[in-house]
Amino acid sequence: MGWSRNIGAVALALAAAAGIAACGGGGGTQSSAESKGGAPVVVASFNFTDSQVLAEVYAGALEAKGYPVTRKLNLGSRELIYPSLKSGELQFVPEYQGAAITTGFGQVAAKDAEGQHQQLAKLFEPEGIGLLNYAPAEDKDVFLVKADLAKSQGIATISDLKKLDKVVLAGGPECEKRLPCFRGFKEVYQLTNATFQTVQEIGPRVRQLDSGAATVIPVTSVSPVVDDPKYVVLKDDLGIEPAQNVVPAVSRKVLDERGADFANVVNAVSAKLTTDELRQLNSRVDSDGEPAADVAKDWLSKQGLA
Repeated sequence: MGWSRNIGAVALALAAAAGIAACGGGGGTQSSAESKGGAPVVVASFNFTDSQVLAEVYAGALEAKGYPVTRKLNLGSRELIYPSLKSGELQFVPEYQGAAITTGFGQVAAKDAEGQHQQLAKLFEPEGIGLLNYAPAEDKDVFLVKADLAKSQGIATISDLKKLDKVVLAGGPECEKRLPCFRGFKEVYQLTNATFQTVQEIGPRVRQLDSGAATVIPVTSVSPVVDDPKYVVLKDDLGIEPAQNVVPAVSRKVLDERGADFANVVNAVSAKLTTDELRQLNSRVDSDGEPAADVAKDWLSKQGLA
């Protein structure tokens, strides 16, 4: 995920087991298909909407095919989830390839999705965790400017911001020193006209953009504001943002025990997940107030997956 959402809040590893036991959305094992039996697969999510929606989508698809599932949702950051994924207490987490490599393992991520998939698979392998197919859907930072400014000044790429006398990028405090954010504007794009302003939340950031106090802001690609015609997403023409495709990280023990049918069910979901679809699902939860489980169930039904 992008730097505009800081999900790396530090959680003590010693508190992981207690935190996970205290959290979660309970176990759902009902299915319209014949039960596959066995122990429930423990599906987890990070503590933001997109991750919870994805967890519900994958969990719902598995349940529809008869696999028992226990949900442990809204748990927190990777610092909390990874130790329990490694221990087997958690068994299935929808991840984001680039962020998993950089934040989860402290490595420099390959730029493309296929390269990241191979890289992350190797990093997870010693932990007893496997990857299934990655989805077309990405949750990554994109950079917005006002549509009228883009049109009047001929701005379509981040490089085009050189045309302006002054550029103010308003983002979360971590953005200032991150290469996929303001540091990339300075070091990669060589925007000598750019300055940084700390604005933590996306709502106030958008207001800064609307008022003209900010020229450009980072938001996640699955944020509903991306669809607003008042704004234009700038093309990252020099590629400071690595790919952030959704990928299921699953216990190798579960994959071995459940076999090809289990993998096929999950891969069928991933194949249909696009960034636009994910943004619409998130909007139904964040803007319309629908429960993530209901949104996921509706989407699976429409896709013929449940």
